Amino acid sequence: MFHVGGARSALYNWAVARQSGGKFVLRIEDTDAARNKPEWIDGIINALASIGISETDSAFEGPFFQSQNADRHREAAQQLYAQDNAYYCDCTREQLQARTGSQHLGYDGFCRDRGLEYAGGRALRFRTPDEGETVVVDLIRGEPAFPNSAIEDFVIARGDGSPVFLLANVVDDLDEGITEVIRGEEHLSNSPKQQLLWEAFGTKPPAWAHLPVIVNEKRQKLSKRRDKVALEDYLAEGYLPEAVVNYLMLLGWGPGDDVEIRPYEELERMFRLPDVNTAPAFFDVKKLSAFNGEYIRALPVERFIEVCQSWLREPYATWRPEQYDADVFAKLAPLVQTRITVLSEVARYVDWAFLDDAPKDEESWTKAMKPGADAIIKDVHERYAATVWDVGSLKTVLEEVAAAHGLKLGKAQAPVRVAATGRTVGLPLFESLEILGRGRTLARLDAALERLAE
Repeated sequence: MFHVGGARSALYNWAVARQSGGKFVLRIEDTDAARNKPEWIDGIINALASIGISETDSAFEGPFFQSQNADRHREAAQQLYAQDNAYYCDCTREQLQARTGSQHLGYDGFCRDRGLEYAGGRALRFRTPDEGETVVVDLIRGEPAFPNSAIEDFVIARGDGSPVFLLANVVDDLDEGITEVIRGEEHLSNSPKQQLLWEAFGTKPPAWAHLPVIVNEKRQKLSKRRDKVALEDYLAEGYLPEAVVNYLMLLGWGPGDDVEIRPYEELERMFRLPDVNTAPAFFDVKKLSAFNGEYIRALPVERFIEVCQSWLREPYATWRPEQYDADVFAKLAPLVQTRITVLSEVARYVDWAFLDDAPKDEESWTKAMKPGADAIIKDVHERYAATVWDVGSLKTVLEEVAAAHGLKLGKAQAPVRVAATGRTVGLPLFESLEILGRGRTLARLDAALERLAE
């Protein structure tokens, strides 16, 4: 599944590429066979497309597959060895631990000057400079410096000759002409090693930009093991892609004014990497829902009806397919649109209109059917049997019944609402009754009276 943090990084890359007339390069780093399946690659491409990053756009390039460049990775490793930027090492983990007395220290450079040649089981290590420091020019974080003495001679090829990810990543960036690397801050610690590799190849490193980590409400890094982090999960719950994109763009960056709800095209024009914050960004689901509600309410009603269709079928619909009435939903749609924040809420707001009987919500029943509820329902039933069936008349009748029982309208309408629609909270009552119709409304009031009598 596509992590929302990856989606945020992709959107920032996309914005920079399109602003500059450059290319957004999608590379699938698939050298780990256990973590690589074709359907997962399709999932990445589909997830990107859902947030507007499409293969059909001229700014999109790829996908490239790291596994297809394996021979080039091996050549690059041997180039570094030939330049004396790397050396072979036959130290085992146990030998290193015996020499250092700790399993947590980095490599101690034991094989640095032994002059070993390649043999099965010998790893190839990069020869980190002994002195000085490596300065990473970061478009967000300035110029963090890393003492070379703190960077171990890191492995660039395993004992079987296969290059590790760090080297493969740099070689692919070189071959694909990458000029900016925009990624999460957890990769900042890799940057000095990658920069040393770029310099060893005699090439200027790319511009780095490390985005702030995304955290949950407890200020813990958003984790797939603990939090809902998959972009697909949010879309499947009924968050509109354009709302998700808007929210993700503002996770760590802002346009500098008080306007938050704005189309992606506008955000893209305004986006600037140096303005991205370094502080962790809080993924606030409540705020995302508020954004989504704004986007839902901004839809033309016809478009709202269209996007609701998949949410009016199983597993969301509790009615049979033949009970659904498109004309009825079209009447309800403007009322629903102003009340929901995610599309998965739609079915619960309209189920009463399609079911044979009112939905059974025991909590609502207990809350509404207080002593005297039967008398109110009986009076309303009698008056509704003869009144004109429109919103104004239905409301007037209930107001008169409420006054006769010494109640405010809100108190009097609660048992009628639950009898007719099954719940204490929902769409405006009188509009709902008008759509439900006289016959079905009276039948449900009768059913409620029977239940109360029991």
